[in-house]
Amino acid sequence: MARTDRPWGWFETLASGEGYLVKRLAINPHQRLSLQLHRHRLEHWYVLQGSGTVSINGEQLAAQPGDSFEVPCAGLHRAEAQAEGLLILEVQRGELLSEDDIERFADDYGRCPG
Repeated sequence: MARTDRPWGWFETLASGEGYLVKRLAINPHQRLSLQLHRHRLEHWYVLQGSGTVSINGEQLAAQPGDSFEVPCAGLHRAEAQAEGLLILEVQRGELLSEDDIERFADDYGRCPG
């Protein structure tokens, strides 16, 4: 399990197979993912630790340990951690399970195109 650092924290791949990928994401305190969508996959998020807010298609939802969220294919989404950070188990399902399938619309770290 190689850890991949990102400006908001890190992720690591736990398992993968035909049509699925499982990751663990750690969002640092007071950081957030880019506002993004995926054209070729859906995601299911399960909150393991910490707290924060999840936004899915404009709906703001509180995120606490034990909560789960379905992010539909092409659903605009982001997760934001509060003071203790946020640890999420992410299950991706679809035909293209790659970091190349990310369209960013807002990003605190300057990773949006143009």
